[in-house]
Amino acid sequence: MDSTITFTVNGERKTVTTDSARPLLDVLREDLRLTGTKYGCGEGKCGSCTVLVDGKRTFSCRTDVEAASGKTLTTIEGIAANGVLHPVQQAFLEEGASQCGYCTPGMVMAAVALMRDKPTASDDEIVAWMNGNVCRCCNYVNILSAVKHGLRGAAASAAEPGRQQ
Repeated sequence: MDSTITFTVNGERKTVTTDSARPLLDVLREDLRLTGTKYGCGEGKCGSCTVLVDGKRTFSCRTDVEAASGKTLTTIEGIAANGVLHPVQQAFLEEGASQCGYCTPGMVMAAVALMRDKPTASDDEIVAWMNGNVCRCCNYVNILSAVKHGLRGAAASAAEPGRQQ
């Protein structure tokens, strides 16, 4: 049965009428045309579909759209601000953390969630956190470097006078 669901995506209020049990991933990609979030496994085991729901890392392939009702969602399209890449995005570029690039949006969103939850994460904590995301190209060394670089970059940006994240 269709329901009307309203939420905020990347700072914009959105309303969709759809089956309330439909995966959030499908609504983002098909209805809202936000195709940066990828379909990987459909089981929440690869992390390609990672988005933030109220700031928390969420696998959108396993989340019914109804669960997003009234919440704030952030997708890969929504983390750059005023034409400036998010520190994690910039770090992924600088560290060569993308090969085929398919996993990159999910990896970046997972790292952004980590930055919010534990900005001073140790290497072991980063590895444990990022374990929910799979890179089929096995570019994990560069991904780890990028996440560490992104966390340091975000901390440095936050420390600059007059600068907000």
